[in-house]
Amino acid sequence: TGPDEYTAVVDDNVYTNLSARRNLRGAVAAVRRHPDVAARLGVDDDEISAWEAAAAGMTVLYDEDRKVHPQSAGFTAHARWDFDATGPDDYPLHSHFPYFDLYRKQVLKQADLVLALYTAHEEFTWEEKARAFAYYDALTVRDSSLSPAAQAVIAAEVGHLELASAYLAELAALDLDDLHGNTDEGLHIAALAGIWTGVTAGYGGMREGDDGLSFRPQLPDGVTRLAFGVRLHGCILHVDITPAETTYRLSAGEPVTIRHAGEELVLHAGVPSKLPTPDRVEPITPAPVPPRWREPGRPRAGD
Repeated sequence: TGPDEYTAVVDDNVYTNLSARRNLRGAVAAVRRHPDVAARLGVDDDEISAWEAAAAGMTVLYDEDRKVHPQSAGFTAHARWDFDATGPDDYPLHSHFPYFDLYRKQVLKQADLVLALYTAHEEFTWEEKARAFAYYDALTVRDSSLSPAAQAVIAAEVGHLELASAYLAELAALDLDDLHGNTDEGLHIAALAGIWTGVTAGYGGMREGDDGLSFRPQLPDGVTRLAFGVRLHGCILHVDITPAETTYRLSAGEPVTIRHAGEELVLHAGVPSKLPTPDRVEPITPAPVPPRWREPGRPRAGD
């Protein structure tokens, strides 16, 4: 089972399997960086080879008919939830329908495979991300406050910047406008932290991967500047984005290599590097209209 709470007791959840693969490969990289520690812990070559084999053999499903990765085994074969027959007062779904119905339908409480498109971004092509986002965003009801951050990140990556902005606005208003009707029980801290992720990984296109830190910035209409800092090797990497150019400046320390829109860039402390901000990505799929979609910042019907 992955992050989605409306799906459970499944085989081969893609998010879970890709997370396991990442952990296994991370363990291999760690013992190779620190062979003395590995030896002290009794980690030998046979065990490392077993980790590598398990990672390479991890099942990552793909639906050839629909050209998307199934969230888990059999998910895309389930009947789609009848959103047209679900009234505004029927949300959140878990308060009005038995989990037996939810578990066997195509409906998501929160981003699951869409989150994998971010956390395991190197495992998917851009086209696969675009198709998967269009498919799964239209099934996600956001009965969880943890969903819009991941949806904002991938919406921006595949070219739906206005939709990304709407999700970020929803996060910003979550407790200010008590959108879920439960702020009196405490702030949605994890969801609010997602605003940072949505902005830096969405508009900034920031990703961490095998090649280090990379950026593919793009700003939505009406945003004239975005600036933020990231701690990198104990120093601060300042990123300043405008529609025309993006400036990177390392505060101190040894030179650092990053990537800007796929181009390798070596940064030296105190020396700003300016590059043209890439053109906005043109989406290959229409922007999905998720269930329960509403103007961000306005309470849901029934809240």
